[in-house]
Amino acid sequence: MNRRRRETSDEERALFQSTFHDARPLDPTLMPDSTPAEARVGTKPSQQKTGTHAGLDGRTAERLRRGQLEPQGKLDLHGMTEAAAHRALSHFLYAAQARGARLVLVVTGKGGKPTPENAPFDMELERRARGVLKTVVPRWLAEPDLAPLVADSRAAHRRHGGAGALYVYLRKR
Repeated sequence: MNRRRRETSDEERALFQSTFHDARPLDPTLMPDSTPAEARVGTKPSQQKTGTHAGLDGRTAERLRRGQLEPQGKLDLHGMTEAAAHRALSHFLYAAQARGARLVLVVTGKGGKPTPENAPFDMELERRARGVLKTVVPRWLAEPDLAPLVADSRAAHRRHGGAGALYVYLRKR
């Protein structure tokens, strides 16, 4: 289903430009993960974080990418509120690690696409967009209470849910 975008009127363009005329790009030095290479020189390569995939060896990462590893547990968060999903995720990950599981699947769903009627001028569109759990679960995995459990997280292979699910590779106990 290929929808054509409607043309923006001259009046809308002028309103947008007058509203954002003084906007400036953010200073790149203030952005997270913008540590210059010189600052990382003293650290060992194993300590240098290379994205969210720093906790796996190359062979395991490749097998995950190809969907060749079977998850040892699955948590489906569909239909849960954020609070309920956070509690369920925490309990699930702690229990999975306690029983010795290494790879688990967390199903968040893909989320629906927001309606684009007033998209260019709707400043609240991102807030109202669906797919909240898909956005917040990776953040939760990086928070101090769950980060010590997680060696790696990434989108699942298509056969395990694709973009609507995450592989979470747990650290050994």
